[in-house]
Amino acid sequence: MEDIYNNINKDSKKNILITGAGGFIGSFIVERAIKENFNTWAGIRKTTSKEYLQHRELNFIDLPYHDKNKLKQSIIEHKSHFGKWDIIVYNLGITKSNNSDDFEKINYGFCRNFIEALIETDSIPNQFITMSSLSSFGPGDEINMTPITLCDPQTPNTAYGKSKLKLENYLRSLNNFPYIILCPTGVYGPREKDYLMMFKTIKSGFDFSAGYKKQYITFIYVKDLVETIFRIIALGKTKRQYIISENRAYTSSEFRGYIQKELNKKIVIPVKVPLFILKGVSYISEKISLMTGKASTLNMDKYNIMKQRNWICDISAMKEELDFEPEYTLEKGVKETTEWYKQNGWI
Repeated sequence: MEDIYNNINKDSKKNILITGAGGFIGSFIVERAIKENFNTWAGIRKTTSKEYLQHRELNFIDLPYHDKNKLKQSIIEHKSHFGKWDIIVYNLGITKSNNSDDFEKINYGFCRNFIEALIETDSIPNQFITMSSLSSFGPGDEINMTPITLCDPQTPNTAYGKSKLKLENYLRSLNNFPYIILCPTGVYGPREKDYLMMFKTIKSGFDFSAGYKKQYITFIYVKDLVETIFRIIALGKTKRQYIISENRAYTSSEFRGYIQKELNKKIVIPVKVPLFILKGVSYISEKISLMTGKASTLNMDKYNIMKQRNWICDISAMKEELDFEPEYTLEKGVKETTEWYKQNGWI
């Protein structure tokens, strides 16, 4: 295939905004945008760490997503000085909170405010790429283990998944808005902190998994996710949705095996936690979180995700329309991730 990036900025440098730029995925998108010679704007808050945003070419902007009128003022002011953004990658959102209402407020409400502000200030970009989640589809078929497809009814069973679906439905309701919806499965790689917990547990000699029934899990390495985004940009795709995943599923024991190998851990004891115990612990953890006001990694939303047996994905749209299949197998990705964790003293 021809280098699809040849013409991405051939005539003039395009302006790109990446929201949630200080996070795990966002920081990788920023790096790639700079590499592709975009005028790159990182949407961050004043409190956001800039640890992975040290590029001299990078511009910063703090947008008040909670207030549409202030958003409009910010967009108008930015456009008067720098022009409108040609591409927006909307990567802002939360995956856990001690208040379930925050999911809808932030994952849906903030994005809607931003889109309405763009429309009302005549600042609609050429592409608005939105990071949703495979969780917006809800549980897959756990009898026949058929892959989750774009044609499946979306019935999320978590507050997180419901907030993402509400955003997706809003985007699809817009007649003349150039949206793209990305639904990645579990994203991992350097700088990621949730899967890091599993690496640390395995390093200590144990591997905890949920339930006794075999579970099929899927992954996408962060660099492959970013590659997907920039293929979409280069091809000018709009009004499409893509499930993003490596083209195979794994069992938890296979995942453990790759991590165990890279950590050179000879003995790891697998511990299967019955679902009823996990549910009880999740419930208690959630209640403690509400009392302390501190978000917990383990809660009822997380329980519903952990108990799901089928995360197998149909990625045919990604392969056929973007001519792309992820480069990183889980084994290769775990190797690179482990090396980064070690080099940076995370494990």
